[in-house]
Amino acid sequence: MAAARALSPDLRRVAETLEMIAPRWSVWMLMTLASEPKGLRYTEIQSRLPWLIASQITPRVRALCETGLLERTEVTHRHVTYGLTDRGRALLPTLHALAEYGDQHLDKELVETTIIMEGKPQVMQLPERIPAAQNAEDALALISYRHATPLLWALKERGPFSIVSLRKTLLPGYSPSAVYPPVHRLIDDRLVSVRQPVWPTGAEDEGMELRLTDAAHALAPVYRAASAWASGRPHKDAASHPLWGAPRLPAAARTGQWAAHQARQSTRPALPVAQPPAPAPAKTWRPADLFSSPTTGPCR
Repeated sequence: MAAARALSPDLRRVAETLEMIAPRWSVWMLMTLASEPKGLRYTEIQSRLPWLIASQITPRVRALCETGLLERTEVTHRHVTYGLTDRGRALLPTLHALAEYGDQHLDKELVETTIIMEGKPQVMQLPERIPAAQNAEDALALISYRHATPLLWALKERGPFSIVSLRKTLLPGYSPSAVYPPVHRLIDDRLVSVRQPVWPTGAEDEGMELRLTDAAHALAPVYRAASAWASGRPHKDAASHPLWGAPRLPAAARTGQWAAHQARQSTRPALPVAQPPAPAPAKTWRPADLFSSPTTGPCR
């Protein structure tokens, strides 16, 4: 509770948004349905996501309906479709930003790829092609676990910190054993770098100076889009975010992947997924309705 009180309303809303879509296959479901404005029947969802079984699809559809991102429309007793609500469609810029981040900054395996050069086929080692929805889910896994986003925001706002100082400032109600794991995971994922001073310190990790990496600063479009959605503002206003709005570094040619992340194991084949269209204009809602919008009916 102490940590919850310490977080700003904006950060709490963003963390809740990421937590809402973090369960596995949620992003796949949303981006698949985004490509079908008229919605899909349950059997059509199964055909679009053939690696999932009914026991995986049903709870995801039900949960997304309960959060107001999907709606159930009963055309006839035997003809029921599921599609994005206005709220769900307004979330698409956040999903696009996650997918772009995953494509640009997550490690990819090199695979043999045939390309045409000067009219002749050439085999080259190129990064594997990952569907947009999987890129988005993998990027989301970096920042949606407990304390990850609050820790990144604190380092963005206040600059270098030691682990101990970060815990005392941001999470005063938590023991070191609860804070160190997410910090070290951010280090392992190369979102946070650490510098150990040469002088001795009197407490474990007290002198370990933490700072955001370029890969963490590149999350700005994700956090801007999520903040705008969670506060009920149009996406066009996202660039004015007080913390993540102004780019810290000039644009530069990418020389390689920045963040390290092991994609979650899946039995799905490498199937293409249709790219969702640009989000349609969404109805205006009140911030108080963001996490309690009713659906049109119970989910399957």
